[in-house]
Amino acid sequence: MHPLDPLIKNNREWSENIRRRNPDFFPALSRQQAPDYLWIGCSDSRVPANEICGLLPGEIFVHRNVANIVVHSDLNCLSVMQYAVDVLRVGHILIVGHYGCGGVRAVVEEQKFGLIDNWLHHVQDVKEKYAAHLSCIADESARIDRLCELNVIRQVINAAQTTIVQNAWQRGQSLAVHGWVYGLRDGLVRPLGISVSSAWELAEAIKTDWEKKSVSL
Repeated sequence: MHPLDPLIKNNREWSENIRRRNPDFFPALSRQQAPDYLWIGCSDSRVPANEICGLLPGEIFVHRNVANIVVHSDLNCLSVMQYAVDVLRVGHILIVGHYGCGGVRAVVEEQKFGLIDNWLHHVQDVKEKYAAHLSCIADESARIDRLCELNVIRQVINAAQTTIVQNAWQRGQSLAVHGWVYGLRDGLVRPLGISVSSAWELAEAIKTDWEKKSVSL
């Protein structure tokens, strides 16, 4: 048996189950996609956007990279954002990290893996910005999880500062950028208290002392 045969079998069963419940699902899906949300999350295989949010295919547009980073030099991420905002007209961008993130752990533990170390410099920047705050957390796992949260907050601000989001606001388009963190141990998402839907809210987010903010449960 080919190693990929179980995946093909699962696909056949998945398709049959959906068509049995809703015969028009795939014909309707093939005609258009109209998601309200763009999910920018980590590449970690344990963090599937649709399943976590209880959404069907076509209901959420997804971009994933290691440590859910949004930076102005990443044309891949920016292209996804522009298509989602300008063409699909999503109303919400969700930046979603997760506790125990391997990329964040590598930064905290100063591990070296090669090429990816260059990418993780973006997380290193967040670590250095909040060095005094993080140094007060004695437990390493808790320190990693806190950096996961702070990294999401930084990426929300980065996303809101892109010309894509700025231009959308300038033309009056309704668009908000939110920060969440996902718990692998319980399957729950936790809002981080940052939602930015205007230039004024962005300015307030930049000024906020995030070290003193607690996570919403």
